Formats: sequence, C-alpha cells, structure tokens
Amino acid sequence: MNQTLHQELKSAIEHSLRKSQTPGAAVAIRLNGEPFCEMGVGYQDLNYTQPLSKDASFYIYSVTKSLLATASLDLVGKGILNLDDSVQHHLPDFSLDPSITIRHLLGHTSGLPDYGGMSTYFDALKAAPTVPWSEETFLNLVTQERCLPPGTDWQYSNIGYLVLKRILKRITGLSMQQLLHQVIFSPLALQSTFVPNTLDDVTVLTPGYTAFFSGTELQDMSPLYHPGWVSHGVVISTAPELAKMIEALFLNQILSSALIEQMLYPVHILGKYPRFEKLAYGLGLFIDLESPHGLVAGHTGEGPGYSVAAFHFPNLGGSQMTIAAITNQDRHDYGLVLVYKLVEVLNKFLASQH
Repeated sequence: MNQTLHQELKSAIEHSLRKSQTPGAAVAIRLNGEPFCEMGVGYQDLNYTQPLSKDASFYIYSVTKSLLATASLDLVGKGILNLDDSVQHHLPDFSLDPSITIRHLLGHTSGLPDYGGMSTYFDALKAAPTVPWSEETFLNLVTQERCLPPGTDWQYSNIGYLVLKRILKRITGLSMQQLLHQVIFSPLALQSTFVPNTLDDVTVLTPGYTAFFSGTELQDMSPLYHPGWVSHGVVISTAPELAKMIEALFLNQILSSALIEQMLYPVHILGKYPRFEKLAYGLGLFIDLESPHGLVAGHTGEGPGYSVAAFHFPNLGGSQMTIAAITNQDRHDYGLVLVYKLVEVLNKFLASQH
C-alpha cells in the first residue's frame, strides 16, 4: 500500500484517539477481496506503554447479529427455514404471539422488548458481572414487559435475537459456535474468531476499558464481564477477521446474491443519522440507502470496554471496500466514527490520484 496513504490513515486515527482520550484501536480495510490495510493504533494499556496489536481480540458485541442473520439465511437457502415461519411453530413450548415470524426477529419488528434500557438489567450486571442471567431470565422479560404488535414498528431487541438463536439450535441441533463455524468461520479459514461461553474462554481478549462498573474510574472489563450477559451470544474476533467476514457476505462467498438481497431489503427506515444519509435496517444489517458510496451496509456493536463497527462500501473511489474498526474503550458509536474517518482519508487520497 502507498506509504503516504498508510501514514495519513494512521494519523487520522491517532488524532481521533488523542482527542477522545481513548487508548487504542485496531482497524482493517479490505479492497476488492484482499487485505489492504491492517493496523493497531495507540495502546492496549492505560499507561500508554504497550502498543495495541492489529490482531488484538475483542468482543464484537452486536455485530454478532449480522452473523446470526447470515446463518439464518443460509438455512433459508437450503430450504430448512422459511423467513415467514411462525416463531411459535419452532418453539411450541415458549408462549409467543403466533403471528411473530423469523423475518420479524431478524428485522427487529417482532414487537419483543429489549433489556437495553432496563435498570434491573444494569443493576444486576453491575452487581455481579461474572455471573450472568440465564437465558430463561432474559426470556421472562418478554412476559413482564409490554410487547408491541408484530410488524407495526421497529424496536431494537436483543431478546428477539436470543429467540432466533434458540430456533437455530432447535432446527440444526448445533451450538452457536458449531453453526457459525460451519457457515462462516471454517469456510473463511478464520483463526481467531469464536463464540465464548465462559470466563475461561475469554482470556484471549485485549484489555477493554470502562467506567461502567466503578462509576468513575476506568478499569479493564475483560476478566470481569461474562459473555453470557449478551443474551443472544457474542463472538470474539479481530479487526482483520471481522472485516473479512463482512466483506465475504457482500462478495457472495457465504450466501447467494438472492439471499443477500433479502438481507439488504429495508424493513424499516430510520432516516437521517450521523454519518448516514438515510439509515435503514434490513435483516441483521444497518443500511445507508442514499450513501454516495452505493448501498452501504454493516453493523455496529458496543458494550463494556469496546466500541465496534464494520461496514461494506460498494463504491469507494471505484473499488469495493470493507472497513472494520474496534476501540478498547466504550464510547457510543466510536467504532463507527473511526470507520468514517478512514472513509474520509481514502476519499481524499483517491480523488487526488485522478
């Protein structure tokens, strides 16, 4: 890669990290199916002495939803699952509105509630970060909270994806790790991407800093935060492997173009949003319907210690690019901010070449 461009990309990230007082970030850019730029920028410790590796491992938090959606569409392609199947049909023992479908779950239009804003969830997490709620405790929230009629509105729901995970397990007999390994991790020959189940599984994580547990002081959440607190399961990955997964989706290396079209069909239009001209949600993907770079799609993720974003740009200076950025401190949408910082630098550089 051009050394001037590499330095400009690095400088843009360094400047942003300094301004936001964030220790470090790992970023990866893929161009037309090949690695283009991978780097760790900044540091993995709060003393700013240990450089952050480009291959550092992080929770990818809600970007996991895009992978669960991919596995679901793979089953649709094989005729094993239908997007308009009733959820109740697949989970007869779990009492739900029979009109809720798989499509509703994938697009966050099931009407099922979320625990994202519930004080009971945050209080429990803060009190016992190493001891997560059981899936049943999460699912019980469905009966305690008011549900919207299915298909009437968009409501982001982690619970909806937990229900989806349950259906995938029931249909395939595979754990989430086994299913994602079969559909995504193994075909792409990923070495550092997996689904953790215990605190022993997460010792590979790079330190992630948050003030969530102390209220004031930053601390490393990686030995504390049990992956079970993400109700639908969470994937651990690196920036290069995350970029590879998201890119593979849009290069039809995992699913057919017809299935990708289903994922990219806007279920709900959210409208103007920072860095997006016209933000919408498809099936497991955020989409910008009016980006100057074509139909931009991907997902963000955040939780204690990390902020993540991975997006595919069909036309960035005449090339297809996929960009992933992960920071080791939790700041709202900060992974997304860094993705678009890189887009800005790439745009300017490519324009100067013509």
